[in-house]
Amino acid sequence: MYIKRDAEKLLKKFAAQYPVVTITGPRQSGKTTICQKTFPEKKYVSLEDIDHRDFAENDPRAFLSEYSGGVIIDEIQRVPTLLSYIQGIVDRNQQKGEFVLTGSSQFELSAGISQSLAGRTALLKLFPFSYTEVYKNSESHLSWLDNVLYTGFYPRIFKDELDPTDSLSAYIETYVERDVRMFSEIRNLKTFRTFLRLCAARTGQLLNYNSLSNDCGVSVPTIKSWVSILEQSYLIFLLEPFHSNIKKRLIKTPKIYFYDVGLCAYLNGAKKSEHISSLPNRGSLFENFIIAEMLKINYHNNLKYSFNFFRNKTGIEVDAILDTGVKLLPIEIKSAFTFNDSLSGNLEYFSQFHGNEKIGSVVYAGKSQKRTKYDVLNYEDYFKMLYKPI
Repeated sequence: MYIKRDAEKLLKKFAAQYPVVTITGPRQSGKTTICQKTFPEKKYVSLEDIDHRDFAENDPRAFLSEYSGGVIIDEIQRVPTLLSYIQGIVDRNQQKGEFVLTGSSQFELSAGISQSLAGRTALLKLFPFSYTEVYKNSESHLSWLDNVLYTGFYPRIFKDELDPTDSLSAYIETYVERDVRMFSEIRNLKTFRTFLRLCAARTGQLLNYNSLSNDCGVSVPTIKSWVSILEQSYLIFLLEPFHSNIKKRLIKTPKIYFYDVGLCAYLNGAKKSEHISSLPNRGSLFENFIIAEMLKINYHNNLKYSFNFFRNKTGIEVDAILDTGVKLLPIEIKSAFTFNDSLSGNLEYFSQFHGNEKIGSVVYAGKSQKRTKYDVLNYEDYFKMLYKPI
């Protein structure tokens, strides 16, 4: 069963405006499927296929002539030299939506696009399913949260009804054995796997290169290189701290999150949904879940919001600051099912600097409640709110 993606509308819009649309995102985030469902009339070719790849590398003009009139080219980063030939074709034809390209590597794609397709392509980032895409037709059950955190949102798990542990284990093996080798000559893959698990254990925390270096037994420059690899291959993202006129009192270190909470849970040792409740960082997993959902809804619907977190040098923190371009919306994220006033934590502290009449939102696992100073929202209700103009 095909699950309709929020990004379909944006994909169609870009194809009507640009000769090339480039879709990037993690492996197995559904890039191929959304392209084929949105553009069923276009031919399709994958450069993961060695015969197609050899043809494209050895005779790019002949290869592209096979797909005149519109084509979806999967994993374009495998033959980046094609981009300059595509540039010549789109400059000559001036046809909107002629090429739809996909890729799983930010580094290789961004370098090629900036050289060959600048101004000719729209960029769309596609991440795994959002919570709303998967569960919008389901009856809400507060008790299933741990299963959500355990399963994550990679499309294949839902499409093929796979066991999350088996699927995510295979995902990591493929990523480490193939993708990491493509990015860098990492000599000790065992140490890199340890590094990956240590990053997962630190989700929602400030990124501390020295701590990771000590725990992995490798140098700080190596850790920085490995973090960059995880970013470029869409496993993690870094949430930057909020800056304002009080920046002298703020920290400058980003926080680390995983694009998929299920993958993060797996790397933390969860092999069943029942394991989630016993994880010492379950609260951080819930925070990762909310932050990643905010990001997915933002990108897939082209909302153009920006996200940061607030933390001063005394440790007072607000989990997320959503900037709509018009106003700032501070958000505290709590995994509790029962609300009490202490969960609003530092919202009032943050509001003192910005004069908000309503000081923000608490997003948690319990039922939504009406409050005067701030919103108390179940995570499902918060996601629904994000889809509306704020």
